[in-house]
Amino acid sequence: MKHLLLLLLISPTAAFAQSAQPNFTTGTMTQTVTATQTVTETQAIERFGGDVYVWNGDNMEAIDSNGASVDISNITDTADVQFHIVDTTLPWQLEITTRPAGLVETVDISRTIVTDTTTNTLSVFAQ
Repeated sequence: MKHLLLLLLISPTAAFAQSAQPNFTTGTMTQTVTATQTVTETQAIERFGGDVYVWNGDNMEAIDSNGASVDISNITDTADVQFHIVDTTLPWQLEITTRPAGLVETVDISRTIVTDTTTNTLSVFAQ
């Protein structure tokens, strides 16, 4: 009897499954995906420049400490240069721009860019 029970347990048997039929004929599925992207950007800009010595004028004359007219395009030391109005009865203008070499400008920019995206998907199926 023990051998018979062991033989029944070991011997292969067929297993059958029943087929399943779904209860629907059509259907839909909707999927919505949302995402947010945040980018934070910081820029630190430094601009450097060289020495600048510029003189512009109308009805003006550059003179040295002795009162003699000088060519200001060749002067490296501006301490001895003076400006004199040529004709005091006429309008005159003088603009002097000087800047030493080095850091000229700094710009700091901070900004945040936020991007929102939404994706909608609709799936339709039928049997």
